[in-house]
Amino acid sequence: MSKKILIVEDEPLIVKVLAIRLEGLGYKVVSAMDGEEGLDAVRKEKPDLVILDIGLPKIDGNTLCELIKTGAETKQVKVIMLTGKRLMGDMESSFAAGADLYINKPYEWQRLMGHIKDLIG
Repeated sequence: MSKKILIVEDEPLIVKVLAIRLEGLGYKVVSAMDGEEGLDAVRKEKPDLVILDIGLPKIDGNTLCELIKTGAETKQVKVIMLTGKRLMGDMESSFAAGADLYINKPYEWQRLMGHIKDLIG
């Protein structure tokens, strides 16, 4: 069975590009446009990995990451923070929330793909 990746990102073009590339590698991709949708999708879809932006409407990415990592049924889900935020405190906040990886936008596709394979195969 193919691994499932949830993309929680409020920028439609980023979602589209990531989805096309990930589906091309055989992953099943679902997406959400804000933190509330993302939380619902994590609970419903049970993804293997969440690619998460920090600056999301409704529930920010770090809060959503913490909710995922402290939820009894979702704590095993891997989380990659993919964000344009570059302040040192942003990275520390993401790791404190439980993120498995923190990657800045713009990202290098080959590196991101390598990290995804390391995390979920």
